[in-house]
Amino acid sequence: MILNISNISKSYDGKDILKEISFHIEEREKTALVGVNGAGKSTLLKIISGCEEPDSGQVVISKDKRIGYLAQHQDLTSSSTIFEQLWSVRNDLHLLSDKIRVSEERMADLSGDELHEEMQEYARMTELFEREGGYAYRSEVTGVLKGLGFDESEFGKQVLALSGGQKTRVALGTLLLTSPDILLLDEPTNHLDMHSIEWLETYLINYAGAVLIVSHDRYFLNRVATKVVEIENGRSAVYAGNYDRFSEKKEALRKAAYAAWLNAEREREHQEAVIAKLKQFNREKSIRRAESREKALEKMDRPDKPDMTDREISFRFAASVESGRDVLTVEDLSKSFGEQTLFSGISFEIKRGEHVALIGDNGTGKSTLLKILNGAEKSDGGTFTYGTNTFAGYYDQEMQVLDSSKTIFGEISDDYPSMNNTEIRTKLAAFLFTGDDVFKRIGDLSGGERARVSLCKLMLSKSNFLMLDEPTNHLDISSREVLESAIRAYEGTVFYVSHDRYFINRTATRILDLTQCHLLNYIGNYDYYLEKKEDVERASLTEEERLPEEKADTSAKLDWKAQKEEESRKRRQMNALKKLEAEIEALEQEDREIDERFEDPSVASDAGLLSELSCRKDEIGRRLEEAYEEWETLQA
Repeated sequence: MILNISNISKSYDGKDILKEISFHIEEREKTALVGVNGAGKSTLLKIISGCEEPDSGQVVISKDKRIGYLAQHQDLTSSSTIFEQLWSVRNDLHLLSDKIRVSEERMADLSGDELHEEMQEYARMTELFEREGGYAYRSEVTGVLKGLGFDESEFGKQVLALSGGQKTRVALGTLLLTSPDILLLDEPTNHLDMHSIEWLETYLINYAGAVLIVSHDRYFLNRVATKVVEIENGRSAVYAGNYDRFSEKKEALRKAAYAAWLNAEREREHQEAVIAKLKQFNREKSIRRAESREKALEKMDRPDKPDMTDREISFRFAASVESGRDVLTVEDLSKSFGEQTLFSGISFEIKRGEHVALIGDNGTGKSTLLKILNGAEKSDGGTFTYGTNTFAGYYDQEMQVLDSSKTIFGEISDDYPSMNNTEIRTKLAAFLFTGDDVFKRIGDLSGGERARVSLCKLMLSKSNFLMLDEPTNHLDISSREVLESAIRAYEGTVFYVSHDRYFINRTATRILDLTQCHLLNYIGNYDYYLEKKEDVERASLTEEERLPEEKADTSAKLDWKAQKEEESRKRRQMNALKKLEAEIEALEQEDREIDERFEDPSVASDAGLLSELSCRKDEIGRRLEEAYEEWETLQA
């Protein structure tokens, strides 16, 4: 066990947020912390990291273990560049690198003994830099930055000039490179595109330390988490497995608890009916039996009624009229900002009843495309046409359609003047706005509350074509699940931008991938997209684009063949070398033996034997000369 959370409680202004929260985390364990917005998840991470103190309870960390914490919002003010910020994690290497650079500059002005000494020091430092992993660490920094969605052209940007989302990514990269024993991550995927989220998933799955994650990204939690801790009504419950396992287990436990309560209530009602009947008999025996049953009934456990009606939004989308078969036709649409081309010449159609997800990396122009289709932005070229009886409703992730000066009630009543007060309150209650909540100013609402107001207005529009820009961004998991159900049940047409892969998997019947300024089409959900992505991308290449790839494949095959032939040649060469060395050794040994025999008096007196040995010695000499030359050739 690397981290133990024991009976943590915390309240603000008399309201209990956390009530005796307890759980533990093992080494290398990946734990998800889930719960509705406001459940206290971020508060608990702050307490574990030491940023806040609990009212009671304790956090116990194993000896010599380090914690690293990523908060949701970062306000980095460093004047360093993005690369320098991550590079500074290894300050020892950072300082050594500076010394090496200074040494390089000094050597240009030195000569003689001073230059020799400086070169020796330079060699020592570069050898130390390599031994300490300096060159590998530079590659690791580059890999992390690219994994988190930074292009190399951005590495030189100053951190203080970055957007909030970019700062969070820099902070995440810095934290990952410090490699703490326990990682605390609060919504780490909020500012990442799909490719970066996939990279982070792989990084965390293979991470050597323990991880505690707060996230609403269920696809992410399914891949990474091995345990789920849920905070509900201030209490904690622990479930083994990923998010889907947790969800299934929780639902089963809720149903079992409700069934147990229902059985207990039925048994109580039965006993009360029997007692009443016995008393009606008004006999001494029956009264005694009734009193005995009453005592038994008082001792009977009476479980609390489980809350089967969670406080969550509840709504359905319904269209006032059915649209024509053709809902939207886009032809040769283009958009650029300055020298940056977002997309050019894109064309597609959306038919009635389709649920189409538009995906792509950050900055590819997905939200801009939706703005163009809704008249909030002008295109540079191309056209788009809505079909017969198509009435579009637009959910803007920036929620600029809301008037921050109005109250929630006023926002609805001004847009739908035909609704009376009771009708407005009833609709708002479905989105969790009750009592005086309806008179809150839009400008004072949280992101999640503003999202609920926008969804309420979208539902009331009764549009038959919904266009949604990141509709799950400010919603907790339970609200996302309600939105998924509403879209799945909706008989109209949907076109939305989202990076929530779980949401896409549950709601999309088709995916358009905006990549390299054009669209690729996939008839299926996100799992289908992953399965077919490589094939579709290759099929979309022009002959000119495909040719270099094919050449590369051919070249790779030739390189592989050449490599195998070279390896075979080297093996033959080594075998020949070993065989030749053995022959040389044998010839030299035989030459020494002949010399020894020349010294033998009996051989010296035998003219025939001397002649024979002399001829053999000459032959050995010639062969040795040839062998030495062959050996030198093979060695070369």
